Amino acid sequence: MEGAEGSPLRISCTVRALSSALRGDLEADAGSQRSPLGRSSSAGPGGLWFKESSAKNLRSRDFLAPAAVLKKLYPDGQVPGPVVQRLLSLQAPGLLPLGACEASAAGLRVRADRPAVFRDVLEHPSLYLGPPPGQLGRGVVLNCPVLHPRPSSSSLSLGQLRAVLVTDHLAALFRKQGFSVSLCPVLEEGSDIISFLRLLGVDWPTVSTGWTNRETEQALWEALLKSPYAEEAGAGDLEAAGGASSEKVGRRIRVDIRRVIQEQRLQGYDPSLTTCLVLKDSVAHLAQLEGALSRCQAAACTVLHIAGSPGEFRQQQVAVLWQAVGLRAPGGPGVRQRLLLCGPVQTSGSDSELSACQYLQLRRAQMREASEMKYGEVQGQAWDDIIRVMTSATVKFDLLSSAHHSPVTLDVRREACVSTKGGRGGVFVLYNCARLATLFANYQQAVQQGLYPQMPEASQLDFTCLKEEGEWLLLFNYIIPFLELLEQSGQALGELGREAGPRISLGTEAVCKFLVSLSMDFSSYYNRVHILGEPRPHLFAQMLSRLRLLGAVQRLFHCALEMLHVPPLRQL
Repeated sequence: MEGAEGSPLRISCTVRALSSALRGDLEADAGSQRSPLGRSSSAGPGGLWFKESSAKNLRSRDFLAPAAVLKKLYPDGQVPGPVVQRLLSLQAPGLLPLGACEASAAGLRVRADRPAVFRDVLEHPSLYLGPPPGQLGRGVVLNCPVLHPRPSSSSLSLGQLRAVLVTDHLAALFRKQGFSVSLCPVLEEGSDIISFLRLLGVDWPTVSTGWTNRETEQALWEALLKSPYAEEAGAGDLEAAGGASSEKVGRRIRVDIRRVIQEQRLQGYDPSLTTCLVLKDSVAHLAQLEGALSRCQAAACTVLHIAGSPGEFRQQQVAVLWQAVGLRAPGGPGVRQRLLLCGPVQTSGSDSELSACQYLQLRRAQMREASEMKYGEVQGQAWDDIIRVMTSATVKFDLLSSAHHSPVTLDVRREACVSTKGGRGGVFVLYNCARLATLFANYQQAVQQGLYPQMPEASQLDFTCLKEEGEWLLLFNYIIPFLELLEQSGQALGELGREAGPRISLGTEAVCKFLVSLSMDFSSYYNRVHILGEPRPHLFAQMLSRLRLLGAVQRLFHCALEMLHVPPLRQL
């Protein structure tokens, strides 16, 4: 059982406190952090401290104030003794306990009290793997325009699939942070697009077959007719719309988009947005948005449109059109709209561009072939489920491991197929999850045989036994910073003001990169260190401490994979 839970240790709090103490400030500055995986610095002048992450640097220090920075703070670059004592005596909720502080050629280096940190974290792992502090009263509508109007799976492109997967991933991230999340549009239950998405572990909201949004659409047409920005469309507007048929046009309303932008002081929109002829599809799109906004149970809400780069102009047009009718759903006037763009997706090693459906089939065949090469014949429901999860993980890591605005080129050649051990993508992550599952299954079997003792309470373990460099690296680079990594998307969503324009950039690739990096460092440690040793009592203290650490690592894997809707595998 875990003890009473307090505040989790945080890298950002520690860096800010170190910066404040080094400058002699009475209170810490509100510093910003880079990714917890890399070197991070405070936002103070010159970036006073860096969190180390490489195994080489972590042998001697955890935080460093570079010599160049010290020379700016102190005439001779030498930190006075009282300042060093102030650094070592820092104590506050969230701060890592410090064990040593000394000058070096590189600068002032600080080392955490590692046994104390191990104990704090491993006695209360839920603090580092559970949800961050909730975003009370905050909500987000995630709108995926590629799913308007109701596409079929056969017509879905790889770029569109990327936008859907980014949307699904963001939904998991925001829910983890306590946001009220509403997805748009709703899709018909039993449709082929829903069946396709479920193969990838995407649980999209559905409505019954034959469902319509006619009443909301009718109300929107009426609101458009009354809008000060709208007027009856003429023949020239129809010609400008490419001779749109009456089935697409509806009531022949033209909206002055440029005037909406000017009068409502919307910043950052495409200057070529002038007027637009309102199409039925646009009104259906707005009706879906209003429904999603009404389902978002939050006092403050952001509507985030996740679109491919070819669809940016069209989505800006829809967003401004919604502004023209006043964002009619509850809380409408205070709603902010943002636009997240996904870069294009191409394939290499194929004679023609693949659709999303063809790509999924190809990856599934490659996963089956890779499994057969390793295990022989793979038949039955259990293997079908394993191959489905492997395929889903491969597709998601293929499309989500790059920054959302960057283009992606997929290598679909047979010889480039991801193996269960050699790759650095989703299957490699699942393989390491399976190794941990096997480790703990073997431990429990040995316990039942009376070879090993049961796992004691964490407070009874001797964490001074954890001296291998890979053990501290797993804790310091991954377990402790994990929640701060998850919080970055919510912080970025709230930081941009109205003047920033509609575009936003979120670290949608961070979790995939985190998992691959974690897998590489865990695999290196696991290959080097024998965890389950001989059943001799004098070896149990170290073995049990290591198992406690790897239990937290296993929970970390599962929690991060949950953000991708990829279930961990127990065998691979």
